[in-house]
Amino acid sequence: MFYLTLCFALFFGYANLNASPNADNSDDNKSVEVGSTVPHFSLQNQFGKLFSIDSLLGKKNLVIYFYPKDDSPGCTKQACSFRDQFEVFEEQDAMIIGISAQSVESHLEFAKEYNLNFTLLSDNENKVRDLFDVPSTLFGLIPGRVTYVVNKEGKVVFMFNSQFQAEKHIDEALRILKDMK
Repeated sequence: MFYLTLCFALFFGYANLNASPNADNSDDNKSVEVGSTVPHFSLQNQFGKLFSIDSLLGKKNLVIYFYPKDDSPGCTKQACSFRDQFEVFEEQDAMIIGISAQSVESHLEFAKEYNLNFTLLSDNENKVRDLFDVPSTLFGLIPGRVTYVVNKEGKVVFMFNSQFQAEKHIDEALRILKDMK
């Protein structure tokens, strides 16, 4: 009986993922993709200070990555890889921004534990995740892992979506940034 209930729940969860919340396909729910202008947003960083994306547009290339959860194995590996390549990103005039739904306090603890040297933003209501239309995986149970490279003009020049290749996000972002020079 449990198996049947699980299959039923997964089927309807999957069906709901494919259902469009906006049947008229207006631009209100437009996905962020290559060529899009990065959406304007503000969130609190790991220090509790308000961070606005507008403060960087025209000044820095951006690597914005959405990840499922602080301190999970894949997310820790990904964050530490960004940390280890921080100087290389700086050489490409890029700022790294990690976004997930955990609290400011969770992000600060995560950053301290692993000596993370870049910005973590708390999207505890998933508003920015929804703004970017970041897909979930495993029938909507796990928040997606997507990285966006944004040029100084605010245009998305690359995106990489892979839940299970956490470290490849860093390699791909660096490859694109180096090609932009």
